[in-house]
Amino acid sequence: MYTNLKSSSISSLFLLMYSTLLFPVTMMFILTNQNIILEWSIFQMSSCSMTFMFIFDPVSLSFSNVVCLISGCVMLFSSSYMSHDPFLKRFVWLVMLFVLSMNLLVFIPSLPALLLGWDGLGIVSFALVIYYQNMKSLGAGMITVLANRIGDVMILISIGLLVLQGHWLILSMWDYYLTSWTVLAITMAAMTKSAQIPFSSWLPAAMAAPTPVSALVHSSTLVTAGVFLIIRFFPFLNSIPAFKPTLLFISVLTLLMAGIGANYENDLKKVIALSTLSQLGVMMMSLGLGMPYLALFHLYTHALFKALLFLCAGMFIHNSSNTQDIRHMGSLFCQAPLTTTCMNIANLSLCGAPFLSGFYSKDLILELSLSNPTSFLMIILIFLATGMTAAYSFRLSFCSLWGHIKGSSYHEKQESDPYVNWATTTLSLAALAAGFALQVIFLDFNPLPFILPFYLKMLTMFVIFLGLFTAFIAWDTNYNLKSMNKMKFFFSTMWFLAPISAQPLTKFSMLLGTNIMKSIDMGWLEILGGQGSAFATSSMSMKNQNIQIKSFNFFIALILFTAMTFYMLLIWS
Repeated sequence: MYTNLKSSSISSLFLLMYSTLLFPVTMMFILTNQNIILEWSIFQMSSCSMTFMFIFDPVSLSFSNVVCLISGCVMLFSSSYMSHDPFLKRFVWLVMLFVLSMNLLVFIPSLPALLLGWDGLGIVSFALVIYYQNMKSLGAGMITVLANRIGDVMILISIGLLVLQGHWLILSMWDYYLTSWTVLAITMAAMTKSAQIPFSSWLPAAMAAPTPVSALVHSSTLVTAGVFLIIRFFPFLNSIPAFKPTLLFISVLTLLMAGIGANYENDLKKVIALSTLSQLGVMMMSLGLGMPYLALFHLYTHALFKALLFLCAGMFIHNSSNTQDIRHMGSLFCQAPLTTTCMNIANLSLCGAPFLSGFYSKDLILELSLSNPTSFLMIILIFLATGMTAAYSFRLSFCSLWGHIKGSSYHEKQESDPYVNWATTTLSLAALAAGFALQVIFLDFNPLPFILPFYLKMLTMFVIFLGLFTAFIAWDTNYNLKSMNKMKFFFSTMWFLAPISAQPLTKFSMLLGTNIMKSIDMGWLEILGGQGSAFATSSMSMKNQNIQIKSFNFFIALILFTAMTFYMLLIWS
């Protein structure tokens, strides 16, 4: 029986088994609040000791547990989704490397060794984004890898600066005279990985990867690496007074930009990618408000329902003859009831509907922002973005699930695949129960008790319903409208971030290269080099030859005249 299993199913069983075995260990560490650090000293030079460390604490173990649970479900889904792929084994190896890199990042608290996981994520994500080998995938892969490369360089700079402390252990950082530069480098690194403004454009572009990869990248691995880095570094970063207000401002801008952009996007996967971007903004906002464990709580709940959302979207794309445009979908709820139910659970959880997992973390973050001494403008932007979340979730569901059928129906297939059903059902149960379970177990997630008046307590619910109502009122049923006004173009290109990130850079380098080639390689070098000298000598010889042929009689006369002159001179002398 086991010899007939696909490589993706074997890796799925391994990951789910690891997650199940790790769960009681994680619970024990959480309940006893225990930390274990294993340190291996490799060599010591001057006052710097190069060590390789592993840390086992509630944060790292629970993160690894969530990552492996989601990865197991995604690999189970891949057994069906990627079944016709001739290179399935290669795909499985790449995904397993990806999960390994994330686990290394989580368990290693030393900056130089952390590069193993950090760089591994960058390299493997590039290989996965360009998995479907075409020009679009290559372009998306290049944007992804170059944006992440900025973060890698910032990590290297921070390693160089932290030589002055004589160690690189994240948990034992202290304040010194270059702290502000180190904090800037680490924050920039986290912003590139977690796609905050101005590094946001690579996140929707990475949708060129296969759907299982998107589910993994956008839930618990690549994009959460930046948030996790800031959570690990938080006590050190918090020593700079300007860190929290700056992070709050950038995260709220990202949250707003992604929320508005998703309402104008028509690609199913890109809508979900922009929703990931807005939720990353919520996590960073929680860090900006000074609540790292609350950000971690939202990271866990978001990872579970976002993976589920991507798997359901992948199933719908598969069933709609591989079309990703929501304007060409419709009436999917009667063709795939189980997948539709799972997608609605994920969508409601994303909006923050009461008693689903997203509600416990998101509602707490929004209430905390109201109780914090934050700017009134920031509060308005935060709640505006929350309303946008409800609006684009409703638009997505209404367009693809409940709207009238807009494509041909003969290609639809029934959801009789056990791989997909097991994966989506497992994640649905997690998305339903995880928020309550984590809130009850992890007391660290709850900030200090604060009291809000009833109207502020109800504000989140009011904003969500207002977002749904606005989406219903402003619903555009004219799918064939091709007009693209400037405002719509501005919002749909992520405030011009997408074209600015790709086109000017490539255009500048290509124009520069073309001009250099024309002016130097095909210009001055041709004139002054071998071609130029050959041309000059050949033209001079041609002119000489022309003179000689045309003036033949003149030359004979000149020779005779010269000979006569010499002869006369000889006679007279």
